[in-house]
Amino acid sequence: MSTTTITSTSSSSSSTEGTLTGITVWNGETLVGPSTVTWSGDRLTDVTPASAGSAASAGSATSADAAAADRYPGLSLIPGLVDTHVHLDTSVIDGAGPGDAWPLVTPPEEQAMHVAAHAQRFAAFGVTTLRDLAASSIQISVGRAFDQGVLAGPRLLSNGPVGMTAGHGDLFTPPRFRTRPPVADSPDECRRLVREWAREGATGIKIYTSGGILSMGDQVGWRNQTRAELAATIDEAHALGMLVAAHSHSAEGIDIALAEGVDSIEHGTGMTDAQLEQLVTANIPVAPTLIINDIVAAGGGTIRADSSAKARGVIADRDPMFLKAGRAGVRFVLGTDANGRFVRHGGQLDEMRLMQQAFDWSAERTLVASTSDAAASIGLGATVGLIRQGFVPDFIVVRGQPWNDLGDLVPENIVAVVSRGRVIAGALPSATA
Repeated sequence: MSTTTITSTSSSSSSTEGTLTGITVWNGETLVGPSTVTWSGDRLTDVTPASAGSAASAGSATSADAAAADRYPGLSLIPGLVDTHVHLDTSVIDGAGPGDAWPLVTPPEEQAMHVAAHAQRFAAFGVTTLRDLAASSIQISVGRAFDQGVLAGPRLLSNGPVGMTAGHGDLFTPPRFRTRPPVADSPDECRRLVREWAREGATGIKIYTSGGILSMGDQVGWRNQTRAELAATIDEAHALGMLVAAHSHSAEGIDIALAEGVDSIEHGTGMTDAQLEQLVTANIPVAPTLIINDIVAAGGGTIRADSSAKARGVIADRDPMFLKAGRAGVRFVLGTDANGRFVRHGGQLDEMRLMQQAFDWSAERTLVASTSDAAASIGLGATVGLIRQGFVPDFIVVRGQPWNDLGDLVPENIVAVVSRGRVIAGALPSATA
């Protein structure tokens, strides 16, 4: 008789143990089939296929042994999703954020509550790891609270921004306000700011090699920092063990990012044929942020006309190039730019389906890009993104088989979300046999 057990004490930081015996597992790379999955605290202690036959056949769930061992018909277990590019610096109530007065008039203590609420709401849709690109001490503190078990929630990584005065990052704050996020305007200032982010506890650095869309007053083609400034930032970040993500909406920006040795490209619009081979050879991850650019390009509501015009410009040639890039093997990973305003909670599920279409991928290839490969792209590939002994127990129990059909991965089919061994949404199922 299979069992499902969840034990924990009343302490929010206590360890959680559990076992699911005979549930179909897709492990982040391939189908394993009905398996026993056991976890204790923040580690998977056992992931064993139900029979030697199912293990030998890479988990074919059509064998008689596998069918007999399936104690949760219709359910499957997959790794938690990893969104490599989010922004949680907005109001969880109405999405007000950079470009509005909200961040300027809301105390950081109150903003922290909104950051935590955003993270928990994204997690309810299966996103167990988030990386905030352009974080502050607020996101860093909330991520630490999740890590320490003060709050139940997903993993939240934070990249500190290093950009120039009048650059993309700086121009989210209206010019008339003198209280602004930090900027760096020389190689020495860049090194100092990287070190300050490291002291604060940031897990990575974000740079800018082009202008942006939602920032106010700049143009996509603007140079953002000199090559010497960018080189200093990247060198210092790498010296301190931090990955560097490069925002770019232009071919020139991608060229600069590749030449200077960044660890990921964010957005990637403006990509050229000549860059495809470089991206594939270097195996550089690209976060495509598809939905948000489409939404902003469409305009309407509170979206500024200049932002819509810039978005239309960057996506004008995007789709045929991204299709070519997907077929060529460019390493696209899940990265949405989700901020609770344009890409709402759960928008990662829609982004994945759009990725599958945009890159001419299978459902399974897209799911890999949203779990194990996304985790690897942000430096967590040894512990996150796979259902494998020794890894962190981050997973989703879902109705259906998302590796065959991403249409199964919709909110109403999510039964439970487990982050670091703790159920943070839904409830684990009871076995039927």
